[in-house]
Amino acid sequence: MQQIFNFIFKNSNRLLFLLLLGISLSLTIQSHSYHKSKIISSANCLTGGVYERINNVSEYLNLKTQNAALAQENAALRSILFNAKDTASVPKMDSIKGLRPANIIVSKVIHNSYDSYENYLTINSGSLQGVKSDMGVINSQGIVGIIDNTSPKYATVISLLNIKSQINAKIKKSNHFGSLVWNGKSTGFVQLIDIPRLAAIRKGDTIVTGGQSVIFPENLNIGTVDKIYIDNQTNYYTLDIKLFNDMTNLGHVYIIKSKDREEIINLEKREKNE
Repeated sequence: MQQIFNFIFKNSNRLLFLLLLGISLSLTIQSHSYHKSKIISSANCLTGGVYERINNVSEYLNLKTQNAALAQENAALRSILFNAKDTASVPKMDSIKGLRPANIIVSKVIHNSYDSYENYLTINSGSLQGVKSDMGVINSQGIVGIIDNTSPKYATVISLLNIKSQINAKIKKSNHFGSLVWNGKSTGFVQLIDIPRLAAIRKGDTIVTGGQSVIFPENLNIGTVDKIYIDNQTNYYTLDIKLFNDMTNLGHVYIIKSKDREEIINLEKREKNE
C-alpha cells in the first residue's frame, strides 16, 4: 500500500495531466456531434474486429446446433417446393411484398447483448456494403432490430430487447395498430401497447409489422399474443407478445434497403418545413 502511495505522489503531475486531458476530450466529444460520430465509428471498427474473432471461435464450437437449424430450414424450403402449384418454378428468396434480392444485405451477428435494459447487436456489415442508420434487420423467423451506428465494415443494431426500441406493429387478422416496446423483463416477450378496446383479440393471434414506417415492410412476423391486459384509465389493451425469434441465439440476418426510403424521408422533411 505504501508503494502505491509513493507512486501516486511521485507521478502526481502526470496523473493530474492525464485526468484533465481525459475530461477535456470527453467534454469535446459530447458537445460536438461531428467528433462524437467519428469516435463511435472508430469504436465500432475496433470492437467489431474483436467480436468477429470471438464469434469465429464460438461458431466453430457450435457447428452441431447450426447444422440442425440449417437442416430444419432446408426441410421447410423443400416443403414449400413440394406443395407449390407449379413445381417446376423455384420460389423467390422471400415472400415480402415488393422486396427483391437487390433490396437485401446478408450479414451475421458477431456480438449479442441481452442481459441489460438497452441491448445492442454487432453485425459484420457496414457502410462499405451499403448499411445505413435506421435500416430494418430481420431473419427467417421475424424482425430483429434497427441499425443504429455504422463503421466501414461493422454496424450496431438496436435490438428488440431494448427499452428505447419502439416499432409500429399490428394484429394480423384485424389490422389494429399499436407500438411494440419492451418492458425489460423477459428475453422471450415484448409488449404491444395502445391497442383500442374495440379490437377483438385472442391468445395466439399473430402480430406483424404495421408498415406505417420506412424501416420495415408490412406483415413481417413478430410473434403471437400470450397475455392480454386492460388499462381502465386509458381504455387501451396492453398485450404480451411471445416472440418467434430466440433473441439470445441469432446467426445470419438480413438488412432491408427500402428503395423509397430517401424519397419518403425528404418528402416528410419538406412538409415539416413548410
